[in-house]
Amino acid sequence: MTRLHVISAATRPTSSGRPLAAWVGERARAHGGFEVTSVDLAEIALPFLDEPEYASSGVYTNPHTLEWSALVDSADAFVFVLPMYNGGFTAPFKNAIDFLYKEWGGKPVALFSYSAGPTGGAPAAEMLLPVLTRLGMLPTERRVAVPGINALIGPDGFQAPEGLAEELAGMLDEVAALASEPVSA
Repeated sequence: MTRLHVISAATRPTSSGRPLAAWVGERARAHGGFEVTSVDLAEIALPFLDEPEYASSGVYTNPHTLEWSALVDSADAFVFVLPMYNGGFTAPFKNAIDFLYKEWGGKPVALFSYSAGPTGGAPAAEMLLPVLTRLGMLPTERRVAVPGINALIGPDGFQAPEGLAEELAGMLDEVAALASEPVSA
């Protein structure tokens, strides 16, 4: 079974991303094609990149990097649940990506963005694509963007608008298809 990591890319203590990522994780488990691990970057709490060697060397000296490497390496595919701040993705998320290199390569990734405004974070997802392709990741063609996130978070967590579960299901189907394709060496 495909090991899917759903990564909540927000680190702000009051982020709407946590309930949204929890909903995405629940839907991914219900999909049936994945063994799902939820990852919260705020809990990982990486410092700014502090390794003496380039990530491409694969030589890590810090315990937090070794743990992050093992966690990312254990995944077959990812869903990144990412906010948009000031038109782009967050510095802590880029930092988390930059800690590693080979661990990302050849793995499918789906982008599930959100924002308080009308774009749903789509510009942040678009901005992230060149980084992911440079790492050799396999981004899905389908992306999901959720506008007006603040109105969708309540005491019971994330309340999905009509049709969102179907959009996510289509994206998860694409992740599953990409993950089942043989990786060329």
